[in-house]
Amino acid sequence: MKDELEKSEMTFVNDIKKIIQDGRKAAYSAVSSVMIQTYWNIGKRIVEQEQNGKTRAEYGTHLIDMLAKELKLDFGDGFSARYLRQFRKFYTIFPDSEIWKSRFPNLTWTHYLMVLRVEDTTACRWYIETASKEMLSTRTLDRNISTQYFERHFANPAITDNSKKEVSAPEILKNPFMAEFLGFKTGEDFSESDLENSIISHLKDFLLEMGRGFAFVARQQHIHTDAEDYYIDPVFYNIVLKCYVLIDLKKGKIRHQDVGQMDMYVRMYDELKRTEGDNPTIGLVLCSETDEAIAKYSVLNNNDQLYAAKLMTCMPTEEQLKSEIEHQKEIYRLQHGGE
Repeated sequence: MKDELEKSEMTFVNDIKKIIQDGRKAAYSAVSSVMIQTYWNIGKRIVEQEQNGKTRAEYGTHLIDMLAKELKLDFGDGFSARYLRQFRKFYTIFPDSEIWKSRFPNLTWTHYLMVLRVEDTTACRWYIETASKEMLSTRTLDRNISTQYFERHFANPAITDNSKKEVSAPEILKNPFMAEFLGFKTGEDFSESDLENSIISHLKDFLLEMGRGFAFVARQQHIHTDAEDYYIDPVFYNIVLKCYVLIDLKKGKIRHQDVGQMDMYVRMYDELKRTEGDNPTIGLVLCSETDEAIAKYSVLNNNDQLYAAKLMTCMPTEEQLKSEIEHQKEIYRLQHGGE
């Protein structure tokens, strides 16, 4: 009887805790929504004042500096000139408040603030839409922006925003891969086995870097043939593409043998492992250096099942990353028959 009473009381306590937690969550959500609406209204009013006043750029600068000086006296540093410019940009990107209210109800002002630092408006909108659709944390969103996820996602010339009804592999796979979370330092020597072990240890981060829809299947998956046994590492499945994705890790420059081996793995997997309802298997060679000649003259050329991507285990500078993205664009053109 006593145990039943204690159990009932604990249930009662837990119910009250849940009511409080739900109430706090609802209050936070309401405050966040009002805050975003306030900042949008400020941005709108700034734009209206600019349009009614002088059109010269220096007038806009004067207006924001003057406003910041006045607002900071009453409301603090949260209304500095830098933040006021963010409010203005927020409004110019979403001049209709119902768009962000209805399409991105799960985003906080921190999400928007991170994205608003992106200069390109198209990229800015894409980051916001992706963050909402994939329910990204602010930490993941910040990393995506820092590693130029948008530029890498659209590095392949064949991809344009909303250009296809069905998603293809190039729209999922990024190039280059940024895997600084693996823990390797510039110039540090490591083996392919070390690389594989580190990926497994940081599997959650690696899945996020690979893109949306990836699930881990196996490490060193065994494939038996009449002639020999093979071990593929690692193997993933993409629920968006509805296919298996085989990855081969190469610590050095890609070679013709690497491409040929992956081509064989893909063919074997399609025949021996692929099941009804699965799309053709995709093979991805992740290597330290990609190569123009191999992209153009190997079986990579005009092959929708084989891809090569550069794996960068250390974070480059912004300029180095921009340069590498352009380099990978050229390799993609060569792989798909471009000149």
